[in-house]
Amino acid sequence: MLEDKIRSFSGRKAKILGHENTFKSAVLLPLFFDNGNCYVLFEERAKTMNRQPGEICFPGGAQEPTDDYSEYTAIRESSEELGLPPECFEVIAPLDIMVSTFSSIIIPYLAIIKDLSKLNINPSEVEKVLLIPLEFFLKNEPEVHYIETTAHPPEDFPFHLIPYGREYPFRTGKIPQYFYDWEEEIIWGLTASILHHFIELLKKAGVN
Repeated sequence: MLEDKIRSFSGRKAKILGHENTFKSAVLLPLFFDNGNCYVLFEERAKTMNRQPGEICFPGGAQEPTDDYSEYTAIRESSEELGLPPECFEVIAPLDIMVSTFSSIIIPYLAIIKDLSKLNINPSEVEKVLLIPLEFFLKNEPEVHYIETTAHPPEDFPFHLIPYGREYPFRTGKIPQYFYDWEEEIIWGLTASILHHFIELLKKAGVN
């Protein structure tokens, strides 16, 4: 019966609407502790990369259809890029999922790197690794700028089907862009947004 079919949805877990049409990736926000000090590990992408060459990012990458879950993706990709065995990564918790305006979903995980002695970066993907003291991000607010977004329907858009036609008041938005400058190394974009989110979580937890 129809009612039974409808009731069968009870307990369904919500997903992100339209997720099947997005580019999905998972990254680690990796921390490394050394002599009582905490560092955040970043990669500088190889200059030969097609996408975002030379930019600073977190380790991670695209989710493959064969990946069972996003945490596995983040560890697999990080292991390949840094040359560290998967067991070197201890995932602590997922951070908030990021849905970008560019049809991509990024799932970040907070992690601790237990051992860096076997670090052997993949030069085809990684130019170098940066270890930046966590304290720097706790003590220094990022510079913030905004990118405006708006809808640009194509010429064949069915304006005649919506109120006001071509004069429809499509909404606009503002996306904050954070910039951290550490010794002339610029961290920005999605990486900076994930980092800023984590720093705010720490501050709310009383870490400063």
